[in-house]
Amino acid sequence: MEELLLQLGEGEDAAAEEVDLAAVGLAGEAQVGPGAGIRGFGGDDAGATALGVYSRRVADADPDVIYVINRYRSQTTTPEEAVSILSEIENAARIRATCIANNSHLKEFTTASTVEDSLPFAERVSELTGLPLRFTTVPSGVDPLNKVPNMYPVSVYVRAPWEKAGNRIAEGNR
Repeated sequence: MEELLLQLGEGEDAAAEEVDLAAVGLAGEAQVGPGAGIRGFGGDDAGATALGVYSRRVADADPDVIYVINRYRSQTTTPEEAVSILSEIENAARIRATCIANNSHLKEFTTASTVEDSLPFAERVSELTGLPLRFTTVPSGVDPLNKVPNMYPVSVYVRAPWEKAGNRIAEGNR
């Protein structure tokens, strides 16, 4: 049976896709059930507030709630800051995280060392929260040579506004 999966995290790390609440059964009278999926809630307490509106229905689905962290974000430069942000997100969403995903990266400047150097940070966040570190993402094209436990390869789809096709500023800087 499929599970309901929620991702809470900082900024674009959690916002890989826009969420259509109606499509996943959260809008109107629709019910949340097995197989539903949600991505992109969080970043801070304001971003998670939308999820809080549906917290009862979501909680009834017994979701797997992944807190997505990135050591290299300005709001979470220490494990303690990441834990503080998690607390804000959980309070606003009225849902508790069940595990952590280490998505530490520097966009196109990510190297194997970038990912490897983030592991102690992620392990410390796990220790401070008591939540298991489920996996560490590694962008395609980056090869950490089996030095990353529970590695989860990913393709990058999120682009900053200046990276998007058709952006006059991005095109002018080429």
